Amino acid sequence: MVITVCVGSSCHLKGSYDVINKLKEMIRDYGIEDKVELKADFCMGNCLRAVSVKIDGGTCLSIKPNSVERFFKEHVLGELK
Repeated sequence: MVITVCVGSSCHLKGSYDVINKLKEMIRDYGIEDKVELKADFCMGNCLRAVSVKIDGGTCLSIKPNSVERFFKEHVLGELK
């Protein structure tokens, strides 16, 4: 699984690095480093709904730093089961 987080201007201002750091922490805590690759992208064209995230190049999702845990459990752990 590849998770791509936008680090363009809008997403950066809305907390993309907080999202990335939380995702790194959760990937490590759940011991799934061998199953999940975390990447950054400069712009996903979804600036009004930042922070933009894609899983395996799929639909662009919008998450906030305070909703990373819910996103992770639903979209990452849910897909890996």
